Amino acid sequence: MSRSTRKRWLPIRTSTLAAALVAAGPASALASDRLGFVVESWKTAIYETEYMEECPDGIAIGNDEIWFNGLSREQKDAATKGGTLQVLDLPRRPQSYLRGPKGEDVCWSPTSVIDPPMRIVNGRYSFGRNLDGNTDGAATAKTCAHGNFTTPDGVQGIDNQLYRLMGCVYGYRDKGYLEHHANRERQDESKGIILIDVSGVDDPRNDAAVEVAFYLSATNLHFDTRGRIVPYSSYEAVRNRYGHKVRGRIVNGVIETAPADVTLPIYGNDAATDMIFRDFAIEIKVSDDGTRADGMWVGYHPVDSFWDHIVKVQHNVPVGQYDCPAMYVAAHELADGYPDPATGQCTALSSAFHFKAVAGFVITSPQVTEAQAERVVRSLTPVASTAQPGGN
Repeated sequence: MSRSTRKRWLPIRTSTLAAALVAAGPASALASDRLGFVVESWKTAIYETEYMEECPDGIAIGNDEIWFNGLSREQKDAATKGGTLQVLDLPRRPQSYLRGPKGEDVCWSPTSVIDPPMRIVNGRYSFGRNLDGNTDGAATAKTCAHGNFTTPDGVQGIDNQLYRLMGCVYGYRDKGYLEHHANRERQDESKGIILIDVSGVDDPRNDAAVEVAFYLSATNLHFDTRGRIVPYSSYEAVRNRYGHKVRGRIVNGVIETAPADVTLPIYGNDAATDMIFRDFAIEIKVSDDGTRADGMWVGYHPVDSFWDHIVKVQHNVPVGQYDCPAMYVAAHELADGYPDPATGQCTALSSAFHFKAVAGFVITSPQVTEAQAERVVRSLTPVASTAQPGGN
C-alpha cells in the first residue's frame, strides 16, 4: 500500500480497508486525492414539535376535504356511492381533482379555482442556513422581505421558506408517507441515486481547496444481507447530464462548499424531475470510520422547479393531505429569492434538506456510453413523460 493511499484512508480501521479493497474491485478506484459518496436518503428539513406548536392553525387541509365539503348531501351520496368510496379509492380520487369550472384538473390548473388559504408554519425555529447575509429578513438585491427563523441551537437569520410552506403538510412530516416512500423507492429500484465526488483532496481532515461534483448513478446500489448499502462499492456516473462542479473545502473533517447553481436528479413516488437550486451549498459530515456521512444542503429552489415535481406526484395528494391550488398560491407568496426583474416578485424559495450517504468510489472516466446514459435517464421518467392532466 502506498504512502498516499494510507494518508487518504487514515481514519479507517485496517480490517475495514481490507474489506473495502475486496468490494471495490480495481485498485485504480483508490485515488488518493478523492472522496466519494452515494446518497442513501434525503428529505425536506422539517422542524417539528411534539404538539405541533409550529402549526397553530392546524395541519394543511387536503384536496379531497375541500371537494367533499363543497358538495350537497345528494352529491356526496352519488359521488361516493353512499359513503362507501373513501379518500384513496380510485373512483373517488379523480372526481376530487377535476373540480375546475370547466372540469379542469386543479393540480395541473391550480389557478382555475380559489381555495381557502394554505395553513403554513408560524413558528420560531427551523433548520437551514442564513442565505441572504442578514438576520432581520429585510429585502436585499436578490431577495424579498420575509420572516427569518432561528435554529434549535440558537443560530439566527435562518432562511427556509420551503419549510414554512411544507412544514404543516402531514405527508411531509416525520410520520408522513411521501418522503419515506420516495427514499424506499429509490433504494428498491436503484433509480435517481445521487453521487457526490470530492476531488483535489490533499488532506481528508483539513483542505483549503477541493472540488465537489454531483452526478446521477448509472450503477445499481449494492446491499449487504441486512439490507444496508455496502460502503466502498463502485458507482459509474452519468456524465452527460448533471455533473455540476462547485468549489469547496474541508474543515476538521467536514466538507463544505461555496454557493453555486446546481441541478440534482429527483426520483420518487413514481415520478422524476430535476431539482434546480441557486446558491446551492452542502455540508457533509463524515463518520469517524469514514464509511458513512450525513449533512444538509441548502439553496434557493425555484418555484417552477418545485411545482413541476408537485404536479408529477399528483396521485399522492390524498396521501400527502394537501391542496394544489392553495399550495400554488402560498408558494408564490412565500418565495423570497431572486426577484423577477419585471414584476419584482420573488421566484424561488429558500430551502434546506437533510441527507445520509455511504462512502463509495465514483467513477467518472468515460465508461458509461452516451447511449447507456440516455437509457438511465429515460428509465427515470415513465410517469413524468406520459402523465396527462387528470391522469391517475
